[in-house]
Amino acid sequence: MANAISIGVVAKRSAGVAGVAAGALLFLMVAHRAFGGGKSDVIQNNAAQMIADGQNTFRYDTFGDEAFWGGTLKLHQAIEGSAHGGLGAGVSPKTALSVGLKIDADALPAALVQQVQHGAVNLDDPETTLALLQLNAVLGITGFFNPDGSLQSIGIQCALCHSTVDNSFSAPGIPVGNVGHRLDGWANRDLNVGAIVNLAPDLSVPDLVLGVDDATLRKILLAWGPGKFDAEVFMDGKGFRPDGGSAAVLIPPAYGLAGFNLHTWTGWGSVTYWNAFVANLEMHGRGRFFDPRLNNSTQFPIAVKNGFFDVQVDPAADRITPKLAALHFYQLAIPAPKLPFNPLNYPASRGKALFNGKAQCSTCHTPPLYTEPGWNSHAPAEVCVDNFQASRAPDQRYRTAPLAGLFFHQKGGFYHDGRFQTLGDVVSHYNDCMNLQLSGDEQSDLVQFLLTL
Repeated sequence: MANAISIGVVAKRSAGVAGVAAGALLFLMVAHRAFGGGKSDVIQNNAAQMIADGQNTFRYDTFGDEAFWGGTLKLHQAIEGSAHGGLGAGVSPKTALSVGLKIDADALPAALVQQVQHGAVNLDDPETTLALLQLNAVLGITGFFNPDGSLQSIGIQCALCHSTVDNSFSAPGIPVGNVGHRLDGWANRDLNVGAIVNLAPDLSVPDLVLGVDDATLRKILLAWGPGKFDAEVFMDGKGFRPDGGSAAVLIPPAYGLAGFNLHTWTGWGSVTYWNAFVANLEMHGRGRFFDPRLNNSTQFPIAVKNGFFDVQVDPAADRITPKLAALHFYQLAIPAPKLPFNPLNYPASRGKALFNGKAQCSTCHTPPLYTEPGWNSHAPAEVCVDNFQASRAPDQRYRTAPLAGLFFHQKGGFYHDGRFQTLGDVVSHYNDCMNLQLSGDEQSDLVQFLLTL
């Protein structure tokens, strides 16, 4: 009997082992087909779909923020003007372009392009702006229209700040660089966000959030200037630096972000963190956001007062969270633009040797990421700058900025607040800060190399 039991146990174990082996083999066969071994490559198909979905979100998704920009601030009324059912003079195309808004040439019908190029379109009439919104041709802005054609609301997208256009389109009355093909991920350093928001007829809600009167808020907004935005003011209430200058910082490019960790000037978090932060707290979309670091009444009194550290929403009504993965994926896929490198450009070649050697740049800006792999941030004293902006961030440090594509975002200056007007000024600063003892010619060679990255 004992032998029979033993044989039975062994048989059962053998059958169990065989079953597990068969199951494992089946799993491996399915996995092989699912992850690249079959005719259909699921990973590549998924990547393509993620990029397509992310691009659509980046360019066109308002996350439901039209309830704020139109419903609360009534910005759409200022755009359409009293002649079209709104308020005031309205916003003409010339006015829109003057505050840095860009037009997607690919969204314009061929007949309209010909009219514009022949000067047959009135660029001083807000009705033309409404027509452009109906065509979904204004980068980063969506108009919501009533059945009778009147403007019901307005919403904004990621592309408002982080896209511009190329120089492919020219027409009478339209400066080059205002209408063209989209350049996703490029910082719009012409965009005057503060001036645009200041157009809103009703700022009572943000006044209440900040605890200031209307005149004070409008003063803060108008101080930002082109190419700058201050996300932190709605966390800490600091509209101005101690020296009286605006506390706003440059809009950073959103290209070439793959491969490194922190993505904001002061290292709040990764790309997907900042997407969630901005979509919820700055764009005023409808979603879920959590960051316990903001629950600090000393550093972030505005965030604490308004509960920005823990934004709750019914999952069924969440317009942001389901979009974050694909949006993140798309942004990481946007390459940094690069100038063709001329191997006979001897100053740049000498600059490369300096970058990796005497100038010590590669210590922090490690090629080919041109930032540190790992925790890419430094204390203000390490880079010889004041701590004002760093003190407004949870970790109170400055991110090591990636250098790829520097040539294409020189407008507005360098560093978080544009304090250095040229790359030469940046190199000179580090020459003094780090006591590098670079000669004038060496500094010039280094600049030439930086422009090729």
